[in-house]
Amino acid sequence: MSMNLKEKLIAMIENRSARICVIGMGYVGLPLAVEACEAGFIVDGYDVSERKVNILNSGGSDVDDISAETVAKLVNAGKMKCTTDPSVIKNADIIAICVPTPLNKTKDPDVSYILDSCGKIKQFMKPGTLAVLESTTYPGTTEELILPMLEDNGLKVGVDFFLAFSPERVDPGNPVYQTHNTPKVVGGVTPACTEVAKAFYETTIETVVPVSSTMAAEMVKLLENTFRSVNIGLVNEVALMCDRLGIDAWEIIDAAATKPFGFMAFYPGPGLGGHCIPIDPHYLSWKLKSLNYYARFIELAGEINGNMPAYVVSQAGDILNEFGKAIKGSRIVLLGMSYKRDISDLRESPALDLFQIFREKGADVVFNDPYVETMQWGDGEVESAELNEKLLREADLVLIATDHSDYDWEFIMNNSPLVFDTRNALKGYEDKKIYRLGGGRLPTAGSVNPH
Repeated sequence: MSMNLKEKLIAMIENRSARICVIGMGYVGLPLAVEACEAGFIVDGYDVSERKVNILNSGGSDVDDISAETVAKLVNAGKMKCTTDPSVIKNADIIAICVPTPLNKTKDPDVSYILDSCGKIKQFMKPGTLAVLESTTYPGTTEELILPMLEDNGLKVGVDFFLAFSPERVDPGNPVYQTHNTPKVVGGVTPACTEVAKAFYETTIETVVPVSSTMAAEMVKLLENTFRSVNIGLVNEVALMCDRLGIDAWEIIDAAATKPFGFMAFYPGPGLGGHCIPIDPHYLSWKLKSLNYYARFIELAGEINGNMPAYVVSQAGDILNEFGKAIKGSRIVLLGMSYKRDISDLRESPALDLFQIFREKGADVVFNDPYVETMQWGDGEVESAELNEKLLREADLVLIATDHSDYDWEFIMNNSPLVFDTRNALKGYEDKKIYRLGGGRLPTAGSVNPH
């Protein structure tokens, strides 16, 4: 029986008759669905958002890296259809769970979206199905939370159904690495689970990297993002040191990066953003606390990175003070609101913190972002201001929060009375009105200690 179900599913994967259901059609789910369609599968997308489902079914896209043309082609060909009806899961031979896993206010993992998805899978899943969790979470989630729910129907894992974890590695806006050519780590609950999951991903991803267990696969993802968080925390602290020492952190990092071994360049900024790096390390830290282990590196890096927006605002206040102005009542223009260049993603963006802190301190703050027409703020929306001479010249301070490549830096520098560059976007420009985070010439540097 077990061999039959496993071999039957692998055969269906190989001849593309297996039907895919992707739960959560966002930044992770939609690219995976597109890859599966282009590999020859038919995909049902399930999402709780009626708005998202309507956009996709009408041939649109709300994900930066997937064009509306791509979606329209697949929808019109009958390869992809989306719905808010969870009963579509009963048609699936392979289910990919790609739902959000945020932190709550106490930085504990919120796995409610995963549990909700698994409740629906339990209700509709048929024998012989592969379920794969792609949502980032703490080590042990797949076997501690999902496995008991799916075995509750009397089905046995590795025999009657297959369960694996395969972490998403989406990097929005990356021009080189997308879903198809980013190696895919896969770990199953049993060897049979790993074998089936590997067979599926090998049809859509260039390189598949099997590991020994779901917990190992969960840990891989957390190590990757903790590595980035800790190293960014380090260079952010170097930037604070350089402000105090009167030397340029950007020059130091670029010079260090000429070493051909043993060094990898990371760069400071106004804080961490995105759906992974500010959040994922806390999953690991939270899990280890239950084992009476305090993850000091992770906590310290999170503290430094989390306090960068407050440091930036403090230094902006010191810059304004040099010119006889206070933050309160000053006109501040934020350039770039998304968490990284050339995308529209606002998730966890430090620019949102800057916007809020400046407002709380009484500044007249506006933003411009070529990728963000409007953003939700409180009960309403704030529109991106038009970037023109008037906007820049009437500012008391122009703060570069995100270094979009669309920006004409010469134009911005020539028309701004005072610039605080937190991204080294104006590298090469030397002008007394330009201040850089970590540039070593901030006035009264060190008035705020982010520790």
